This record gives sequence, C-alpha cells and structure tokens, in this order.
Amino acid sequence: MSDTLDLGALQSLLERVRGLKIACVGDLMLDRYVYGEVSRISPEAPIPVLRAARTVAMPGGVGNVARNIAALGGVARLGAVVGDDAAGAELTALIAAEPRIEDALARAAEAATIVKTRFVSGGQQLLRLDDEAAPMGIDTSDAFTGTSVYLLSDYAKGVVGDALIASALAAAKKSGAPVVVDPKGRDFARYGAVDVIKPNASELAGATGLPVGTDAEVEAALEALLAATTAKAVIVTRAGKGMSLARRGEPVKHFPGRAREVFDVSGAGDTCLAAIGLALGAGASLETAVEFAILASGVVVGKAGTAVVTPAELIEAELSQHATAAVAKVTPLDELSAEVEAWRRQGLKVGFTNGCFDILHRGHVAYLAQARSWCDRLVVALNTDASVKRLKGEGRPVNDLDSRAVVIGGLASVDRVTSFDDPTPVALIERLRPDVLIKGSDYTREGVVGGDLVESWGGEVRLADFKDGYSTTRTIEKMTTGSQQ
Repeated sequence: MSDTLDLGALQSLLERVRGLKIACVGDLMLDRYVYGEVSRISPEAPIPVLRAARTVAMPGGVGNVARNIAALGGVARLGAVVGDDAAGAELTALIAAEPRIEDALARAAEAATIVKTRFVSGGQQLLRLDDEAAPMGIDTSDAFTGTSVYLLSDYAKGVVGDALIASALAAAKKSGAPVVVDPKGRDFARYGAVDVIKPNASELAGATGLPVGTDAEVEAALEALLAATTAKAVIVTRAGKGMSLARRGEPVKHFPGRAREVFDVSGAGDTCLAAIGLALGAGASLETAVEFAILASGVVVGKAGTAVVTPAELIEAELSQHATAAVAKVTPLDELSAEVEAWRRQGLKVGFTNGCFDILHRGHVAYLAQARSWCDRLVVALNTDASVKRLKGEGRPVNDLDSRAVVIGGLASVDRVTSFDDPTPVALIERLRPDVLIKGSDYTREGVVGGDLVESWGGEVRLADFKDGYSTTRTIEKMTTGSQQ
C-alpha cells in the first residue's frame, strides 16, 4: 500500500480491518459526563453553578480504545480490571452492550473501579472529578488469546506493570502479533522490545528531557528515546503538527496533521492507538498506519467527550479533503438526522431555520449569523426548486437547489444544509427535533410553523432581524429594470 492514504487506499484498508480481533489491555475507567447550563455564579464562592440536565456514561481509558476498534469494524478483546462495586457493574453492563467487544475482564473485590466525572456546559469542561485506586498485580493477559495485535493502554493506574508487559512480549513471540504501547511515565525502557511506543509530544519530552517544539528537536528526542529503549519504532503525536515516525537506523519521517475544528481532545490518543493497531493488523506499513491514525484522530477531536470514529466518518473526512467545505455541509436527511442526534449527545444546542435563499444577499448573511449566535450548530433547510416555484411563481428560483445549497454552505455561520419539498418544514422539524427554531422578524411568534412542536420538547423560537432594503425580489427587480437602490 502507498504511504499516501488516498480515498481508494482508505476504502481498501477499511475492508481489511473488518472483523480483525485486537487485544486491548490496560487501565479501564468509567467516564461520566454531566451536561448542563451555567446561568449564574454561586453566592457561596466565586464559582459557576451548573444546572444539570443529563448524564452520559461510557467506558474510558482502554475501554475507549476498545470502543474505537469496534466502531471501525474490528473486534476488541478487552483485558482490564473492574471492581466489585456499583461503578464496576455499570461499566460491565456498558461493555456487554457493545456487540464487537469481547469481555476478558478481571473482576476483583479488592479493586475499586476508576471513575472520572466531567462537568460540561456550552461544550466546555468546568471540572473533572477523579475517583480512583490503583489495582496492582491483577493478571489481565487472557486478552492476548486469539488476537492479531496487542495494544497496551497505560494510564499509570497499575494494570500495565512488568508482569503484564512480559506476558505480552512472550505471547507476541509465539504468535507474531505486533505489540503497540501508549505509554505513561518517564521510563519507557521498561516496555522492552515492543514494536511501537506511541507517546505524545509532552510525554516524549518528559521521557528524554529534551525540547520537542520543532521537527529538528523532535528528531533529536526520538533518536535519544530509541537509544534508551529496545523498542523497534516510536510514533509521536504532535497535535496540530501531525505525527512523526522513527525506526532504528532510518531517518525520521514527519506526517503533517489535517486541519480540523478542535472541539475536545480527550480520547484522541485512544482513537490514534486503535487506528494504528487495526492498520498493522491488516498488514499495512507503519507509514500507512500513521496516516490512518492522523485521519481518525482528526475526526474525533471534532467531537465532544470520550468519542469514537466510524468508517463512514473517515470516508467523509477524506472526501472533504478534496471538496470544498461548502459541498461537505450539504447533507441528505438520513445522515443529517444521525449527525444531529450525535450533536445532541455531545450537549450541543442545535438551531434550525429554513427558506428559499434564492439569491444570497447581505440581509441573508446577517440573518444567518444572528441565528448561529443562538446555537452551537445551525441547520439550514432549503425549499426544493419545485417548492420555490409553487411559492414564488414562474421564473423562480433563479438558482437551482444545488447552487443555492453550496452558496449557503459556504457561510461560516452554517453547519449543515438540507432540503425539503413539502409546503412546510414541519416533517423535517419533527425528524430533527432542534433546540432552537429561527425565523425572520417579519414573522410573529404565533406565525412560525413548527414553533409549538419545538416548544413542546423544551426548545425555543427566536426571531432574527432582517436588514431593511434587502430582499431577493428587490434584487431581481434591479437586475431586470436596471434601477439603482
């Protein structure tokens, strides 16, 4: 496979990773997210008061690595420790609900399940509460049985100790499976002759005592790390700067990152580890594995919380590299419905507006900018060409639906564009269930179609200002009569 992961190569790799069984062994935790709104400061102390609206729980740590393996089409055999407590029971149930995660957990009465609770408002974390105790000396090596790759996810909570590392290396020697470690601490030599160590830039700096700001500095740090360990290769993740790969006896290779709107970096390292493991299990080169990991982690940082990435999202992301951002925003209803639901799970406020938007003018731009200020994601639904003709008469629309959708999608204020052919967008509103329904101030609150529906599930209706003197009809009149405004 080429080192460049183009669309064809990506599709081929995704086919080959399907059904691969990967061992995911390490520190498991329960990730809880408490979503709510902050509208005031506490009178007791200068701190925000969070009014909790909902709580979401999911497997974190190595559990998130396993979830990413499963989401990408593989099968994860999860080896970790849970305590005999309520959090452990909740975590076990969450894992059991994942059809492509095999339970190889060790249940220990003497271990307390690790719980991390994050409090979130407006897409921002306010506080993280950790409840943990290190489950030392509990064997989780059964997870290596029958798997193609061994992933060790070390969060320094006690599972990835010397005995487990020795078991992984011994099993790998017999099976030929590669061992990839996401490390913690400063002593990377303790991982032994693993195939890949995958630190981030700050971890590389901590392990070597060297700066890692530039490519040259990263190269020196990677050379020092290889000299201090017996690992066969090192892949360092460098956030927006991409990743760098070092093999023994070869020059360091640098891979640029892909520009993304970063929403939340938590869990990105887990996604990266999962992607590398799957690619290597499918027989890809380390270079291709790095490209795959860059694509996958780039997608996941655009999500909130401990998230996963799917093959469809990777293909969309790859397509987006070759298409304008505007075209990428035009979304069929079925896909849009899934995206809106995902946004809602992330605690984002979804806004909705609709119209013909035949000839984009200054008034439209201001209107959509104001609409976007009232929500975290804005969906614009356009009348189809037939619908515009029914509403506006012969000769309309001036621009066809595809052209209107791309122009509207080109605005930074618009997150997704879809269309509808019905006389009103009520069916679309019922399907998407937006949190905010926006129309122009030429409407009254009572006259907004779908307003009662949105308010029935706790949403709101907002009326955006229109700039006087700007309209599509007036623009058309100017073009046909040659008049000046």
